[in-house]
Amino acid sequence: MYAAIRQARAKPGKADELARRIKTGALSIISNVPGFLGYYVVYSPDDTVTAISLFNTVEGAEESNRRALAWVEKNLGPLLVEGQATAAAGPVIVHATP
Repeated sequence: MYAAIRQARAKPGKADELARRIKTGALSIISNVPGFLGYYVVYSPDDTVTAISLFNTVEGAEESNRRALAWVEKNLGPLLVEGQATAAAGPVIVHATP
């Protein structure tokens, strides 16, 4: 299993609008990548937005980052603090499920 993780800093008070845009835009872009297993977005108290996608292959994780960063640049710019979103992909080395 491989994870793709993206982070950006949102402008304060933009959580609801970010969630709406992500649900109606990014979710379908990421879930259509071959090997998709799951997608999670976390909104931290300091306005950091972290998106975590899980895939069967590293190629899927890397492709999701390429697609997501392009989508973020085009669709979330006004909601984010100046600066570029970051992305990383790699193998999941520890995981647990109930």
